[in-house]
This record gives sequence, C-alpha cells and structure tokens, in this order.
Amino acid sequence: MGLDQELQQILRQEIELVFPRFDAAAAWELGVALRTAAQKRGAAVVIDIRRGDEILFYHAMPGTTPANADWARRKRNVVEMMRRSSYAVGLQCRISGQTLEQKMGLPTRDYACHGGGFPITVSHTGYLGSIVVSGMQEREDHNIIIEVLAEQLGREAVGA
Repeated sequence: MGLDQELQQILRQEIELVFPRFDAAAAWELGVALRTAAQKRGAAVVIDIRRGDEILFYHAMPGTTPANADWARRKRNVVEMMRRSSYAVGLQCRISGQTLEQKMGLPTRDYACHGGGFPITVSHTGYLGSIVVSGMQEREDHNIIIEVLAEQLGREAVGA
C-alpha cells in the first residue's frame, strides 16, 4: 500500500472511530483493553490516555523504559497540536519531504511524527484528548489502538 492510500485509510479511521461520550470510566476500560491486547502480543508498552492535560489512564508495562514514556509524550504532543493521528501526521511529513520542525518550527525533541498517538473524538463535541501507545514498531502502536477502539465502539477496524 502506498503512503497516500495509507493516509486515506487513517483518515477513515479518524472519522469512524468516534465515541458517543467519553469519561474517566471509558478511559479506564480503554486503557485496560489496550493493556490486555499488548499482553496478548507479548509487547511491553506505555499507555497514556488524556483529556487535555488531565491524565485519565497511564500504565508503563514491565519491560518499558523512560525512553518509551518520552516517545509517548512526543506523540501526544503531535496529537494535541494537530488534532490528528501521529501516524497520519508522520505520513504527511514523509509525503511532503518535510519534518514538522521544517514546516512549523516544532522541535523533534518535543514532537514525534510516528504511529501510536490517536485523537479521542466525541460525537457532537469534537476533539477531546489523546490515546497514546509506545513500545512497538510505529504501525503496531497505531494498529493496537485502532483494533481496541473498534472493539470498544462496536465497529469494524478499518485497515488495522
């Protein structure tokens, strides 16, 4: 699949994977489901779910390092700034041949355009926060979020 096709697929995911409502209980259920999915894969990941600056769920699985937490922070910053999946933003950068630092002056030490950050969008409300997974390859970090979100929302996982 080409970069443009992959980007279109992620756009569909962002449009379709919308919560009817989202609160601390929903964040907890989502976080636990992500942890379970990571365990089934034998992966050690950091999971960070936030509503703005408010931490709703955070878990660093055994085997993660401070570097995973920092990657999560940098991916979250991309989602917060762009209101898009960090993977989609990364693909856009690859297609354009420019980094976010070149395009917008956003330093790579604080912004990571790699898969694993996804926006929390609520129906009739819009952007609410971010879901971040860090510890696997970027496509896997992204896909685990998509698979679990689709399951939680009773939807089909588009392209995961």
